[in-house]
Amino acid sequence: MEACPLCFVEIVFCILKGLCYNQSMKNKTLLQILILIALSYIAFTLGNSILDLTNPDEVFYAQTTKEMIQRGTWITPYLFGHPQFEKPVLIYWLMRSGALFFGVTNFGMRVVPSLFGIIGVIAVYLLGLGAFKDRTKAFVSALIFMTAGISIGLARCVMTDLTFSVLILLAVASFYAAYTVSGRKTSGLIFFCIFSALAVLTKGPLGFMIPTAIVILFLALRNEIKFIICRQAAAGLLLFIVIALPWYALMIWRHGHYFTHEFFYNDHLRRIMSAEHLSNDRWYFYPGSMIGGMFPWSFLVVFALALLPVRLKNEKDPFYLFMLCWLVVVFATFQFAHSKLISYIYPLFPALALIAGDHLCRGAIAPRRKSVMIPLIMTFVVFLAVPVALKLVLMKNGAKLPSRVPFYFLMLEFLLASAWMVMPLLKREIVRVAHIIAAAMLLTVCVLPFATDYVTLYASSRAPAEYLVKNASINNIILVSMPFVRGVRYYTGKDVAVIDLPGKQFFSPHPIPFYGANDGVKAFLRSQDVTYCVLKKVALEDIRRIGGSEFRYTVMTVVGNEYVVKVEHV
Repeated sequence: MEACPLCFVEIVFCILKGLCYNQSMKNKTLLQILILIALSYIAFTLGNSILDLTNPDEVFYAQTTKEMIQRGTWITPYLFGHPQFEKPVLIYWLMRSGALFFGVTNFGMRVVPSLFGIIGVIAVYLLGLGAFKDRTKAFVSALIFMTAGISIGLARCVMTDLTFSVLILLAVASFYAAYTVSGRKTSGLIFFCIFSALAVLTKGPLGFMIPTAIVILFLALRNEIKFIICRQAAAGLLLFIVIALPWYALMIWRHGHYFTHEFFYNDHLRRIMSAEHLSNDRWYFYPGSMIGGMFPWSFLVVFALALLPVRLKNEKDPFYLFMLCWLVVVFATFQFAHSKLISYIYPLFPALALIAGDHLCRGAIAPRRKSVMIPLIMTFVVFLAVPVALKLVLMKNGAKLPSRVPFYFLMLEFLLASAWMVMPLLKREIVRVAHIIAAAMLLTVCVLPFATDYVTLYASSRAPAEYLVKNASINNIILVSMPFVRGVRYYTGKDVAVIDLPGKQFFSPHPIPFYGANDGVKAFLRSQDVTYCVLKKVALEDIRRIGGSEFRYTVMTVVGNEYVVKVEHV
C-alpha cells in the first residue's frame, strides 16, 4: 500500500514528540526549537530562489538595495538615481548584507524576511513557553503562527512589515520576561529598548509607540506603572536614543525639508488622513484580515477570541491581559488610519497565534471539547471544499494557465488531508488534527516551484524586461505602465517614464517623468525617434488613440498582461 505524504509527516511529528519526552528538560526545549527551525525553513525559504521578484513592492526594495550597492553607500537609500525615504535604512542594511552572501538575486533579496520569519516562530515559542510553562502549548502556538497564510506570504515577500513585526514581538517578549522572570528585569528592559530602536529604524516611530503603548496599558490596568520607573528603564531609553536617532538626525541635517516632508508627512501622517488603497478603507477590513490571514486556523481564532474574556475573568495569570493589551493597541493604532493593508496589522498575529494555541491545547484535555471541535470540523469542511473551488478556477481560467500540475497537486493534497483528519476528529484527538492541518500547509508550500511560471507571467516584469534588452537597442527612456515601472527598471537597468491616464500619480512621488495627460504622452513620443514600451493593454490602446497615424506601433511580444511595444515615427 502506497504511503500517504500526510501520514509520513504525522509519523515524523510523533517520532520527534517521542524524542522530546526521552530527553532532559533542557534538551526537550532545544529539540523543539530545532524542529521549528527545520519546519520554518520549509514554510518560509524553500523555493525562494525560483520565483522572480514581483511587482510592485519586491522590486522597489530590491532596486533600492541595488542602487545603494552601485553607489557604495550604506546611509542614504536611493531609487531611480535619487534619495528615497519611504522607509528607514535598516531594511536596506539587512538586504545589502544578504546580497554580500547571496548576490543581488531572488534568494539574496528574500533571505531577510525568511530569516526574520524563522526568528519570529522561535520568539513565539519561547514567549509561549515562558508564559504557559507548557511545551505543548508553546510548540502548537509556534506551529499555528508559522503555518498561518499571512506568515507564509509575508516571509516570502520582500517588504518591511514582517521584519518590523518580529522586532516588535521581540520587544514585547523581552518586556514580559523582565516582568515575570526573577532576575531578568535589567536585561529584559534593555532588550525591549534595543528591539524597539531597531523597529524604529525599520519602519519609523511606530516601532517605539506600539510596544511602549502595549506595556503602559498593561501596567496601568494592573496598577503597576512604577515597574518601568527605574534606572534600568532610563538606561534602556538612553540606549534607544543612541541606536535609533542618529540616522534620522543625519538625514534631517543632510536633506532637511525633503526628508521630513517625505518621511514624516507623506509616508506617515498623510496615510492616516487619506487612503492609498481606497477599496481597503472599510471598518471591517482589519477584522476580516485578522480572521482571513490566520487561515487555516481562522475558525479556531474566532472561538479563542470569543472565550478570551472568560480567561481574563477566571485566570489569575496576567498573560491573558497582556495578550488583550497587545491586540487592542495594534488594532487601534491602524484601524482609524485611512490607508489600510493586511500587512500593517501583522504585529498582532503572534498574539493571535498564542491565544489560539492555548485554546486548542486547553480543549484537548477539557471534558467538553465543543469550543475546539467545532472550529476543527469547520476547517475540515473548508479543506473538503478547496478541491471544488480549485476545479472551478480551472474550468474558468484553464486556458490561461501554463500548467495545471500545481492545481491538481493542491486538490490531491487537500483531499488527502481531509481523509487523514477523519479518524482523529472522530476520536477527538485535538493535537493530532492540528499536526495534520499544519502538515497540509507545509506541503502546500511545496507547490510553489510548480506554480512559478504562472505567478511570473502575471506578477513579475522579468520576462518582458529581459526580452526587451535582448531584442532591442535601447538608447533612451522606456515608457512603462505604472504597475510595471519598478520591475522594468530593476530588470533592465534603463531609465523609465510612466504613462497612467487619466493622471493618477504615485502615492509617494517618484523622481521619474510621469505622463497623465494626452498632450504629455504625445510630446514624449515625439521627443524620441523610437520609444520602447512595457504597457498594460489599456495603455497600448491609449497610445494608439493619442498618437494616431503619426506613429507606427509594433507589438513585439506579450507576456501575461504586459505588452512589449515599439513605437516609431512614420
